[in-house]
Amino acid sequence: MIIDFHTHIFPKTMREDRVKYFAGEPAFEYLYRSLKSKIVGAKTIIDSMDEQGVDTSVVFGFPWKNSILSQQHNDYIMEAVAKYSGRLVGLCCFDPSYKNAVEEVNRCIDGGLSGVGELAFYQSALDEVALNQLAPIMEICQRMDLPVLIHTNEPVGHIYPGKAPNTLLQIYDLIKRFQGNRIVLAHWGGGIFFFHLLKREVKDVLQNIYIDTAASPFLYDPEIYRYAVDILGSDKILFGSDFPLLNPSKYFEEMGQAGLLIDQIESICGRNAAKLLKL
Repeated sequence: MIIDFHTHIFPKTMREDRVKYFAGEPAFEYLYRSLKSKIVGAKTIIDSMDEQGVDTSVVFGFPWKNSILSQQHNDYIMEAVAKYSGRLVGLCCFDPSYKNAVEEVNRCIDGGLSGVGELAFYQSALDEVALNQLAPIMEICQRMDLPVLIHTNEPVGHIYPGKAPNTLLQIYDLIKRFQGNRIVLAHWGGGIFFFHLLKREVKDVLQNIYIDTAASPFLYDPEIYRYAVDILGSDKILFGSDFPLLNPSKYFEEMGQAGLLIDQIESICGRNAAKLLKL
């Protein structure tokens, strides 16, 4: 079974007139201002999955500042999951500062979604304010044993749309504060997995952490797979394509180039996600 843990879909109104949604949403405008930044719906991802050999995709929306937009987008995710039962698994997404975040999580879980994410702080750091905003969300997800997908990225190198100003210490502080949660860190966790090599403390802190591969072909050499498997283990890595940014086939190609064993590839591409999502 192949499970793509990191994909984005949008309702028709947002796909057809993205400019209409730029007002008051600087992160959305920054990410999708260019028409080269694709916005797709549920039918498109299902067609791609059939073509690429993907059995199930985890879909979610965007962390809108406008809570009404978040609710509308989450409604679309719930409709898509219901329509394509077994093919799509949904996460609840919103701006973490949303004052009714816990109510929205409950509403979405009651509506058939399987966790929370991709939560992001695109324009602010993962500082104490951000962690305090996450606290009630993390509490309910820990109590309900739901995974939480957090946007992270490498704090060095070139700038690109969606690159947030987080630091490795901030990512670590987030993990340490919410050790009871099952957390998925997007985009290789910004490289935090390297510190699993430290002899004290970090291995215990990272024990509930998964990292996904989203956007990897744009960011890292294929060798990243081998290093991550050697350091963290293949059971803590989740294949995520960031579709429609990239097709899954590119990731499969790079896993092969990295020299991963078949069993390791099968863990990354499906078994780990199935276990995490209790499929």
